[in-house]
Amino acid sequence: MLSNTCKYALRALIYLGKFSEKDTRIGIKKISEDLQLSSPFLGKILQNLVKQKLLVSTKGPNGGFALAKKAEEITLWDIVTKVDGEEFFTNCLITLEPCKTHDPSKPLCPVHSQYDKLRKDICNFYKDTTLEVISKDIDKYEEFVKL
Repeated sequence: MLSNTCKYALRALIYLGKFSEKDTRIGIKKISEDLQLSSPFLGKILQNLVKQKLLVSTKGPNGGFALAKKAEEITLWDIVTKVDGEEFFTNCLITLEPCKTHDPSKPLCPVHSQYDKLRKDICNFYKDTTLEVISKDIDKYEEFVKL
């Protein structure tokens, strides 16, 4: 399961992918109001994303945040692994330990073989889905999705 921090990061990056334009920044106040998120908490998340090189920021009256790369170059995988780490994609469903640390002399957990295929599909989805794809698709669901 993704952390709330990661969900907020995803929402903010999707928002910036959809609404930011080249050479313009969107202020933290606007982003937090539109997404209905706490400005101080969102600010910490966005500053971390700047450190992770997914966002750029500028201070001052015309400052704010923008994507560090084109929307088609940022995947959900990039965001989740930078915020929550790869554990979401590698942990065992039952033991919550990475499957790669499994002792081969012991049996795998009861759902490993079934979950491993699903995990691979999930990884592929996150690696293949870009902010650009989401930005284009979100218009179809505007009445259901409140960024």
